[in-house]
Amino acid sequence: MTFPVVGMVGGGQLARMTHEAGIPLGLKFKLLSDTPQDSAAQVVGDVVIGDYRDLDTLRDFARGCDVITFDHEHVPTEHLRALEADGIPVRPGPDALVHAQDKGVMREKLTAIGVPCPRHRIVRDPADVAAFAAEGDGFPVILKTVRGGYDGKGVWFVRSVEDAEDPFRAGVPVLAEEKVDFVRELAANVVRSPHGQAVAYPVVESQQVDGVCDTVIAPAPGLDEALAGEAQELALRVAKELGVVGHLAVELFETPDGRILVNELAMRPHNSGHWTQDGAITSQFANHVRAVLDLPLGDPRPRAKWTVMANVLGGDYPDMYAAYLHCMARDPQLKIHMYGKDVKPGRKVGHVNTYGDDLDEVLDRARHAAGYLRGTITE
Repeated sequence: MTFPVVGMVGGGQLARMTHEAGIPLGLKFKLLSDTPQDSAAQVVGDVVIGDYRDLDTLRDFARGCDVITFDHEHVPTEHLRALEADGIPVRPGPDALVHAQDKGVMREKLTAIGVPCPRHRIVRDPADVAAFAAEGDGFPVILKTVRGGYDGKGVWFVRSVEDAEDPFRAGVPVLAEEKVDFVRELAANVVRSPHGQAVAYPVVESQQVDGVCDTVIAPAPGLDEALAGEAQELALRVAKELGVVGHLAVELFETPDGRILVNELAMRPHNSGHWTQDGAITSQFANHVRAVLDLPLGDPRPRAKWTVMANVLGGDYPDMYAAYLHCMARDPQLKIHMYGKDVKPGRKVGHVNTYGDDLDEVLDRARHAAGYLRGTITE
């Protein structure tokens, strides 16, 4: 019996956890990683070290793979088109992935298909930023480089025209957006296969600290049932309209007047879906693998009333393993997921999942464990 080979471009934690989800299915993984020390390179058996920005490297890597997928959106679009021209299945394909690679393209497409977004446009220079601000409610506004930003990088909160200089120094197009008055951030995670089957996970609340995801609560507490359904339907429609294959995370703003606006898109497993490893019948990682291989998708329903994911960030306490004794003894139901990364301040090095029937208790357990592992809680 021959099992397919999944080629994963990118050696980060998303690749590591996607590989883990494929192991019970007997799937074979081949990894293109920047270094042997990358998170997934430590655990995948077949690793190629190379530069994903080099087309010849990508072509050599793709030989022997039945499908190519990604743990990031940074592979040049033209390289993906070349792979497709070579007859290699690329999922998601370049026509879809460009909407996660380029925020300007994403905003233009979502607006064209009637998806609610913040007011926006591409701006040329600080004076154009001032004009954009004057067209609405004035400063502050949000500026984003159209490519390459993540976890708050490539994003500026601009209070005046003088503040608007930095984004243009990178020499790439800059997108201006209105500053949205929102009550919280939500995420709608869906998975779609090549033949059009799709599933939607419960809408979650995503809590950010300094532009980095800190805590995810599934499902989003107190979310109106109709609005939750609207968010799921919106994410499914975006996946269909853009031709997404695999996992799609649609990050949303919930406004005080009960609307939702699309903030960002990610076409890969996503931090807002890490809770599904322990809290859903089929995880986002398992369903992403199923989708890119065009296998029937798994059940996305939650296993518990509440699941909370808390990111473990690096701090000044490098020996996280020493904290396991306390965390595991205090909470035998705790699920710890570490990425094999060196501990650096502010770096995502792992996450924890907790679940149960009482939200306050589940939140406390997750935050205590994440804090203890980081060293900000010592008792």
